Amino acid sequence: MPLLFKIGFLEFTWVDFIDVFLVSILIYQLYRLMKGSVAVRIFFGLLLIVLIYLIVKAAKMELLATLLGQFTGVGVIAAIVLFQPEIRKFLILVGKTTMFQSNSINRIFPWRRKGMENSDLMPVMEAIKNMSASNTGALIVFSKNSELKFYAESGDILDADISKRLLSSIFFKNSPLHDGAAIIYGGKIKAARCVLPVSESERIPPQLGLRHRAAVGMSEQTDTLVLIISEETGEVSIARHGRLSSNLSIAEVRSRIFKYLFDEEEEEGGKEIPLFGNEEKPKSEESSSQLAES
Repeated sequence: MPLLFKIGFLEFTWVDFIDVFLVSILIYQLYRLMKGSVAVRIFFGLLLIVLIYLIVKAAKMELLATLLGQFTGVGVIAAIVLFQPEIRKFLILVGKTTMFQSNSINRIFPWRRKGMENSDLMPVMEAIKNMSASNTGALIVFSKNSELKFYAESGDILDADISKRLLSSIFFKNSPLHDGAAIIYGGKIKAARCVLPVSESERIPPQLGLRHRAAVGMSEQTDTLVLIISEETGEVSIARHGRLSSNLSIAEVRSRIFKYLFDEEEEEGGKEIPLFGNEEKPKSEESSSQLAES
């Protein structure tokens, strides 16, 4: 193997350079996922121990290398336990970039789309319009690829046909089902009062409550479109792929839901807040949104 350069007792080849480069990218991506959480301190602590172990091993300090080697061996299991949420989020991120996504599979196998064409959006849109006008808080999950059984079983299974009155009664403030999310799949309301994962993103504006955080968290972890109606203002928002689009009109909401269900290209609309990744919000947009909120 051609030698790139040599530092003391260390010989550095091109393969070593590629190896270090790929590991650096991996560590950076893990850091992005853990940034802002307590786990990042544990991550740097473990990383420091591993670096010390590699230096000690290269220096052939056998006793210290053996002790640190035993620790790093157990540390792998400890890291899996400690970083379970971050590992899960990383694997979801990797899965979103692969060719084996549900949208691609649905295009290859059209029969998998059975039931999506039966979804009648008119009762849903009428219910959304009424709830927005009356400032009725709501959280509705639209799914086209999965029944979301894990999340549906956290609430009450309904498996009922969609109707304006049923949706309105679910989110009526005195209803026992209003506290949580409703899941719509295959033209039916599968469940209500469902518990959704809450996003830990620090990019969510502090004025947004738990309902919006749950919507963003669900859109980060699943291929769903989540609709939110604010109980304070009646404003309608949509969360998709970890991004929150707020202040949408009923026409924009209907267009986005329709295009999500039928795999068409989504149009931009409303005020979009990037919440997943490192995109920075423009200062002009940030200041205008603050003025609008004040």
